[in-house]
This record gives sequence, structure tokens and C-alpha cells, in this order.
Amino acid sequence: MCVTAIVQNSTTQYTLSGTGKTTPGWMGVGFGSHMANSPMVILWSNSDGLVTLSQRQAPAEVMPTVVSSPPRTATLLMNASTTSGNSPQFVFSIPSANTTTIPTIWAFGPQNPGSSSPSAPLRIHEETGTASFDLSKDFTGVATASRSSALLPFQRLVIGHASMLTIGFLFLLPIGALLARYMRTFTPIWFKGHWIVQFAISGPIIVIGVALGIQAVIESGGQHLNDEHKNWGVALFVLYFFQCSLGAFIHWVKFKNILGAALYQVRTGYKTEWPKIGRGPLMAGADYVWYIWVVVSCYLFDFSDVNIIHATNLDMENKNNLKQETYGEFFEATAFNDHKRGEERAMGSPSFEMAEEHHAMMVEEAKPTELYND
Repeated sequence: MCVTAIVQNSTTQYTLSGTGKTTPGWMGVGFGSHMANSPMVILWSNSDGLVTLSQRQAPAEVMPTVVSSPPRTATLLMNASTTSGNSPQFVFSIPSANTTTIPTIWAFGPQNPGSSSPSAPLRIHEETGTASFDLSKDFTGVATASRSSALLPFQRLVIGHASMLTIGFLFLLPIGALLARYMRTFTPIWFKGHWIVQFAISGPIIVIGVALGIQAVIESGGQHLNDEHKNWGVALFVLYFFQCSLGAFIHWVKFKNILGAALYQVRTGYKTEWPKIGRGPLMAGADYVWYIWVVVSCYLFDFSDVNIIHATNLDMENKNNLKQETYGEFFEATAFNDHKRGEERAMGSPSFEMAEEHHAMMVEEAKPTELYND
């Protein structure tokens, strides 16, 4: 957008116009160096061809609200304004300030409020910037302006929210599940490592991530549970704690279903929620990373089942073969000793009692340990 200012006696006329690149839903200027506590004049067109002028103010980087008694009252110049095309022009006048150098902030949002009410809710701006107007010059249409690329506080919260929950749901939880899946056949301490990763480490990270998301909505002036991403997020958060608290629940639902929901939730976050905060869509690389993660997850959690079942069956087969060989040796030794005892008894050997003791010892030595265990 473009902002011009012209001093006319005791008033200053401001013109806010689109550049034609993007049709603005609303445009506004504020008198100050930052958003917090700066008086603002925000304008947008309506379906009837008229323009709404709304004077607002905000205590922080949140949606500004209407001020009933602004320090300087602005007046819409409808005759000088245009609303047609993709380069509308909104003009208003306001009493001149007591200084000739005016620090100014500007912003525009791509979505029209859809109401002619001055207090209509505004969607967040897509671009913002600062300017410094020197009104002592003869022509003040050119000012030192810059586009702001700095993240707003609530946008930093959104990034923290996305980072924490991506790490928790798509990195730590899969590690904990794979640890249990692969290590349970090799070590008895697999469960300890499993619950430490799934709850002791992942739990605080997930809770902090959800808290950052809630705070971001509050600071942006948005609404809770008003879209698919937020609703699914709450459901996934509750499901995670059900999974942790009910030990058998994970065996019925299966972790890969939870992981699938988490993958879908991450995608709705960066595809639908991120553009809403005024930073534009993410680069295509985000899609590529997500696709790769889906493929890797499918491989690890689907094909690994076949490998583990095969390894378990092979292990049981080896145990059964060993057990059968051991039993065979035992029964063979027992049959041989019974034959020898019969011969000694028939011959009336005086050492029959000693042979009985020797027989008992051989039976005991030949007896496999599996007989005690099984």
C-alpha cells in the first residue's frame, strides 16, 4: 500500500491506496513508532460502495478496538475516495499534530471485515511497516518507509507452539514407540525407556506447546476452537493423556493411528493456520519434509511389524527344536539305564543297590533344565 500526507492549514489529509498487487480488505495508519498504544485510523470498503472509517487503539500487538474519544478525530473524505478495482483509495483528514515530523505505522489486511460497523472484527494484517513523514516540506507524498519483517510477539508464540508440538508428536513419540517395538525382544528394560520418552520427556514438551498455542490466540485477539486445526489439536491433546494414563489403551488403538492424526494436525497447522497470522504461506519445502516424514513413518510402523513377527517366530522355532533335542537325550539316557538295571537285577548282582544310586544320578544329570522351568 501507499500512504501520502498533505498539510492543509490546520488539518492533514492522508491518502491510503493499494498498489494493485493485492486487493486490500482493509488499510490503516497509526501515529506512533509501534503498534502498542498508537492511535490508529483504519478504513475498508463495503458492498454498497461506501467506506467505513474506524479509529482504534491496542495495548499490545493484538486486534485494536474502537476508541470512542480519540485524541484527534478523523473525518472520512468520501468524495475523494474510490472503492472500485484492485487499487482502492481511501482518503481522510485529521487535525494536524503539533510537530512536523510524524512517526507513522501502516498495515493492510487481505480480508474485508464484511461489515460496515466501525467495531467489526479485523483479520490480522498481511503486511506492516513504518514511515516517517516530514510535514515541513512543500511536497510530503514521499516518506522514508520500510516494510517490517520482524515477528510480532504472538507470531513468535505460534512458532514456538509449532516447534514444540512437532518435536513432541512427530519426533519423540515415534522414538518411544519404536524403542518399545524393537527393544522388547532384546532387553527387559525396554519399558522403562519407553515410558520415560513417551511421558517424562514428551509430556512437558507437549503441554508447553499447547500452552503457547493458547496464549498466541489470546494475544492475537483470535477465537478458540473456531477451526479444524484447533479442534483436532484439543482432541489429540486429550487422546495423548488417555494413552499415557490407560496402559492398555495403546494396545487397542495402536500408536500408528495416533501418529497419523498428529501428521494430519501438523499439516493443517502449516497449511491453514500459518497463513492466517500474516506471514504468508510457507515455502514448498515444508510439503516435501512432510511427505518424507509420512513415508518414513509408514515404513517404520508398518513393515517393522512383519520383521518383528518373523524374528519372534524364528526365536520360538529355535527354542522348540532345542527343547525337543534335550528331551530326546533325556529319554534315551533313561531307557539305557532302565535296561542296565534289568540286567543287573536278573544276574543277582551284589552291587544292585549301588547301581540304583548310580541310575538315579544319571537320570538327574540328563534331566534338562527346561523341565523345571516349563
